[in-house]
Amino acid sequence: MKKILISLFLVFSTAAFSQDFSIRGKVVDALSKLPLEASTIYAESVKDSSLVSYTITNEKGVFDLEGKTKLSELKVFITFNGYEPLVVNVKPKKVLELGELQLQEQAQELDGVQLVADRVPITIKKDTLEFNADSFKTRPDASVEDVLKKLPGVDVDSDGKITVYGKEVNQVLVNGQVFFSNDPKVATKSLPKDIISKIQITDTKTKKQEFTGEDSDGETKTINLTIKKDKNKGVMGRVAAAYGTDDRYQLNGVFNYFNDKERISVITGSNNINSSGFSYDELEGLGGNSRRWSMAEGPGSSNGITTSSSIGGSYANSEKGKYKADGNYLFSYEDTYNNQKTFRENLLPDNRYFSESETSFNGSTNSNRGGATLEYDIDETFRISVQPTLSVNRTNSYNTSKDVSRNEGGALINSNEQFTTSDGVRRNYSNRINFMKKLDTLGRFVTLSFSNRNTENKNLSNLNSIRRLFGDAENEETLDQRAQVNNKGNAYELEAGYRQPLTKELFLDVGYEYADDRSDNTKEVFDYDEDDFGYTNFNMELSSDFNFKNIQHSPSLGIRKNGEKFSFDVYATYKLSELSNQDYLQQTSFSNTYTNLLFRSSARYMLGKNKRIHLRYNSNLSLPSINQLQPVPNVSNPLNIVIGNPNLLPSVNHGVNFYYSDYNWKERSGVYVYSGVNIQDDRVSSISVIDENFLRTTRYTNVNGNYNGYMGAGFTKQIKKDSLYTLKFNVRPSINFGQSVSYSNGVKIKAKSFGMYPYVSTTFNYKELIEIEPGYGLSLNHTKYSLEGYEDVKITAQNASLKLSSYWPKNIIWENDITYSYNDNVGPGFKKDAIFWNMSLGLQVMDKKGTLKLLAYDLLDQNINTRRSTGDDYIQDYQGTVLQQYFMASFSYKFDQFGGKRPMGRMR
Repeated sequence: MKKILISLFLVFSTAAFSQDFSIRGKVVDALSKLPLEASTIYAESVKDSSLVSYTITNEKGVFDLEGKTKLSELKVFITFNGYEPLVVNVKPKKVLELGELQLQEQAQELDGVQLVADRVPITIKKDTLEFNADSFKTRPDASVEDVLKKLPGVDVDSDGKITVYGKEVNQVLVNGQVFFSNDPKVATKSLPKDIISKIQITDTKTKKQEFTGEDSDGETKTINLTIKKDKNKGVMGRVAAAYGTDDRYQLNGVFNYFNDKERISVITGSNNINSSGFSYDELEGLGGNSRRWSMAEGPGSSNGITTSSSIGGSYANSEKGKYKADGNYLFSYEDTYNNQKTFRENLLPDNRYFSESETSFNGSTNSNRGGATLEYDIDETFRISVQPTLSVNRTNSYNTSKDVSRNEGGALINSNEQFTTSDGVRRNYSNRINFMKKLDTLGRFVTLSFSNRNTENKNLSNLNSIRRLFGDAENEETLDQRAQVNNKGNAYELEAGYRQPLTKELFLDVGYEYADDRSDNTKEVFDYDEDDFGYTNFNMELSSDFNFKNIQHSPSLGIRKNGEKFSFDVYATYKLSELSNQDYLQQTSFSNTYTNLLFRSSARYMLGKNKRIHLRYNSNLSLPSINQLQPVPNVSNPLNIVIGNPNLLPSVNHGVNFYYSDYNWKERSGVYVYSGVNIQDDRVSSISVIDENFLRTTRYTNVNGNYNGYMGAGFTKQIKKDSLYTLKFNVRPSINFGQSVSYSNGVKIKAKSFGMYPYVSTTFNYKELIEIEPGYGLSLNHTKYSLEGYEDVKITAQNASLKLSSYWPKNIIWENDITYSYNDNVGPGFKKDAIFWNMSLGLQVMDKKGTLKLLAYDLLDQNINTRRSTGDDYIQDYQGTVLQQYFMASFSYKFDQFGGKRPMGRMR
């Protein structure tokens, strides 16, 4: 306690003796005297080269480097990509004018210049934001995820999801190549920060955009991690083992071999705590599904409890200007069980009824997944890429359920008891081959691609049910059936494109796409025959032999402008669709031809290096699913029989999206705003007919009037005082709205919804010794139904969270993750609130290569999985199985050997 008080005293005393400083100037090109926008200016300590503050110049080349320091002298660096850096020593004071600073173009990259450039904390290029990992202080054993949390404009939630100015990061590359898989968490949670040199953030591009150099649509982000030169040869690995009460356990390991551009990775794990298995030194790594929960679900919500085991490998290699190759394979086994109950209020035009359901699910899956990417450059103008993927999944499940329905007076109307088993295998193979050829240096190119998707799904299931009707029409109906399903799908696409430059920045694009998608679906249902003691009675009514074919021709024409500040594109696609389906068993068929003129357009305006506006419009065609088309009754739920409609039309979706972002490097603050609306023409919606016994029959039809929209914003502010402490604020409010249309007993029902989701959090970090992260979120949902006599449905949920991490005293790691949740509107029998508290205490041993940890999961034993939701014609409360309280002890060990030393020599 005494040391903690001394530390807190030092925080305030250091701040008291520190002084504000402001260093101002203007950066220009030495020859042209033109301003150099986005030059990086940063100050370091003369004594130990630690980063004190940094900023960038505005569009006029002007900068104001501000900060607070107790140092009497600073070394200030003025840098710009392609120019020789300028270094000046200054004595910080309230206002210091450096005047005009001229940078010379860099004729050649000298070793000394490169050393300075390696320390630049941030570099802004045309489409890349580059951070120097060593400029952002973290604890010595930090992972890549830890340093990402320090970067301005970057947010990492408790699930490991990464966003940059509100845009999700959908892949993390290592030295420009896929690291094991496209899941960003595999790299960010398993790689240590101290082997990373640069962190580069760009807009995610397609293979064509990468080759031609054109801008991406900017919807998602890619992070590329470059390995330090002295760390790029050797091995690195992590292993962990844990065991606890209730026989809870976790085993996992990662091994990586680096040899310049070549990399071999192996990952393996096994646990029964719902863990992804990628993390080793964090609370959630050995705490299962202890993520910060979404308010629509609950604090520790999950779909049951899963025991899983997996092992996989990955290989990557490349040679600049010749080829780039990577491949991966993963085998996994999962066994899941989940008991859940629901209470649903069903809305009818003239009354309502209530249904209760209790289900028990137990299922297992073993999965084999593999994929590869090969890019081969025949020459600098001609590239071929191949991307095959393959998966084979085998599933088994056992499911029991009990359902009852009551009228408004509480009288029992019907019930159903059901037991089902299922045994299936699904095979998927897909591949895409791209041929890309540049015809000149002006931007003319031609592309050709071929892709295929081949699937096979076989399933054998048994259904046993007893449906009872009560009241005046009391009766009982039993089903004992076996169904064998065999679905095969083959889809092929051929795409060709040509670009013709019209001016230096304006281009004409011509394209054509041919798609052939065919499915053969057979379902054979047999009823149990008591005389034959087997499933020998073929049920013609419930069986089908269904064939679906969709052929599309899609010529397109577009204009694209690629400007430095302003770029736009407008594309028109004429889509000719030939749809046909036939059920040879039921003797039904349908065929028709549809023509649609679809448009897509986007515009992006760069107001500066850090400020942009992006506007998009897109229309696309959506086809009904096989289940919605098949005119065969699905009796898997005898209380709700579903029948498809072979005459369904394709639906057209129209979407408009807006995005604005701005980051002020001087103030360490950023803001982004986004919004969008989607309108669906001819959406496939349900038509329900409910009889007097509340037995539902559902069919499908095309309906207009459906739409949904969203709007949100984010604000972040970071305050940093030398290496003493950092304080980061996040505010993220959002709303959504929409309308869904359905039919019940011939009456159209419109369900209008509106939701508000404000969220605020802050993170305080003192010298990487203590980190405190409080947060609060509120969820307000309002649904209004068009039926007379029904009140609006209002759902309120809120949560307050506190995450506390302490790395003091030395080699001790103490972590707490506490969430209080409150669901105001759930019905009787469902718990409304809970405190979800996870705690761990770790000791670093063996020169910090090993960590001993004690973990308490759900310390107060209050974990719940309760939520309320609304649908087109219902209001529902849900509660399911969750991982409950356990205590666990663990040990993790990391080993690294770099620089050509004998791998793992010390371990021997």
